[in-house]
Amino acid sequence: MRVLTLMLCVLLGWLQYHLWWGKNGITDYFDAKTLAESVLNANDKLQQRNLLMYAELEDLKEGREAVEERARHELGMIKSNETFFRIINE
Repeated sequence: MRVLTLMLCVLLGWLQYHLWWGKNGITDYFDAKTLAESVLNANDKLQQRNLLMYAELEDLKEGREAVEERARHELGMIKSNETFFRIINE
């Protein structure tokens, strides 16, 4: 009876070791879960960025206001009969 109890205790210890620290054990599960959460967060951020880019693209295709705003800010263009003022902070 003592040999059986000892064998069962050794078997339980071996199974516990593999459950917690073995390949595909609890630690690997938590590592994979953390990695999956970080990938999902990165995907959400990228999806939001893509939605903003699609909205800007649609605005550039449909409206003149966005094109005009880009021309003014990025290229420094002005309309005819307009006066350009540059304010310099010193």
